[in-house]
Amino acid sequence: QVQLVESGGGLVQPGGSLRVSCVASGFTFTFSVYAMKWYRQVPGKEREWVASISGDGATATYAVSVKGRFTISRDNAKNTMYLQMNSLKPEDTAVYYCNRETTWGRGTQVTVSS
Repeated sequence: QVQLVESGGGLVQPGGSLRVSCVASGFTFTFSVYAMKWYRQVPGKEREWVASISGDGATATYAVSVKGRFTISRDNAKNTMYLQMNSLKPEDTAVYYCNRETTWGRGTQVTVSS
């Protein structure tokens, strides 16, 4: 059974940094075969794509709203993907979700507030 588990969310002040993680398990093939994505969602709004990374980690793409502040990465030996978030803003407050195709994690809450 494919499973994605996010962690690392929390409360951070504006301008601060946070790193969230996603551990994957149960994939049919080795983790490095799969491109992965991060999304986020605010209550009452549609889920928003944040960033994507290729299976080998060589290619990353970002939403305009986070480009230059967030960095997506992965450690295929650990079946883990990361999202390093710097210069955080109150509008980054959301539940952050890990995704591969139709599989979603339960999310981790990130709150940016003073």
